[in-house]
Amino acid sequence: MRICEAVLPEFDQEMSNTRKTLERIPEDKLSWKPHDKSMTLGRLAGHIVELVGWANTSITTDSLNVTIDKYQPVVATSRQQILELFDKSVKESRAAIAGATDEHMMQPWTLAFNGQTVFTMPRAAVLRMSCFNHIIHHRAQLGVYLRLNNVPVPALYGPSADEGAMGASA
Repeated sequence: MRICEAVLPEFDQEMSNTRKTLERIPEDKLSWKPHDKSMTLGRLAGHIVELVGWANTSITTDSLNVTIDKYQPVVATSRQQILELFDKSVKESRAAIAGATDEHMMQPWTLAFNGQTVFTMPRAAVLRMSCFNHIIHHRAQLGVYLRLNNVPVPALYGPSADEGAMGASA
């Protein structure tokens, strides 16, 4: 089995779960944050979308150097805007994953911040660690933001406190 064939089912499942969560963002709370050190809800949603795009970037480039002076963070201005960006990123990233050979997936990819290497690892590991796991981490954070704003948290891997296993309201 090719690496992409092993990775795509997980990608599809996590993107489905992520979209379910992003669909819940309340437009009247995009500037809300639970703590002074926290991202706003709109920025958190935008960061999740950025991470989806990193899957495409990690396959189509050899590295990414994030620089403070050039970095333009995605901040949700509406639910529709973030869902459109998400859907576009999912389509591009899925196509990149599906088209990657095993040899390409095992080649090193580097993330740098202001010219300092954060990590270098095979693209397949970057997908799992820096894309999938990172998205899951921030999606869970978004779930807390939803809970704190009395927005029902979707059922993702089974029932949530708000929904049964099939996603129906409890």
